[in-house]
Amino acid sequence: MVTMVVHESQTRMHAASSESAPRPALAALWSAAAAVPDPEVPVLSVTDLGILRGIEWDSHDPELVAVTVTPTYSGCPATEAINAALRQALVAAGAQRVRIETHLSPAWTTDWITADGRRKLAEFGIAPPAPGTRSPGAAIVDVSRLRRHDRASADTIPCPRCGSVQTELLSQFGSTACKAHYRCLDCLEPFDYFKPH
Repeated sequence: MVTMVVHESQTRMHAASSESAPRPALAALWSAAAAVPDPEVPVLSVTDLGILRGIEWDSHDPELVAVTVTPTYSGCPATEAINAALRQALVAAGAQRVRIETHLSPAWTTDWITADGRRKLAEFGIAPPAPGTRSPGAAIVDVSRLRRHDRASADTIPCPRCGSVQTELLSQFGSTACKAHYRCLDCLEPFDYFKPH
């Protein structure tokens, strides 16, 4: 397992309030974290996206909450913003100190997006990947999809606006690296597709 500790917040409340305030329940911390949106796709929370892997109290330090996050990919530019927002939400929910650990293994996959997250993507106008569409085997990378291919060999990606399967790939990269850009041939609207991986 590849793990790196990103940052430990030394945020402390006033001494008087920390002595009298009970530590928050884990369920309350999960609820606070679940409200943190993904900065690149703000309709999704970090729990919808499946990148928030764990929240627990440190067994050696009763004031420290340990948070495990797996970014969508190791170079994701939103990682620092997500970590800062998680830290802020957990401190606001009563955590005295927060340690955020980034786990790169197992690698995140679009299979971790919740059913509710897929629904939110479609309602937002982004075609979600179907569950189980990533290639099996974490070590196998299919680079054949990186080249532009003709309409006959393209995957059928339904339009999130009208539901038509008459769509075409415009670009392998949409508004972010994790999305491709498509156009519906029926309603003529462009849309992003959250690429499975």
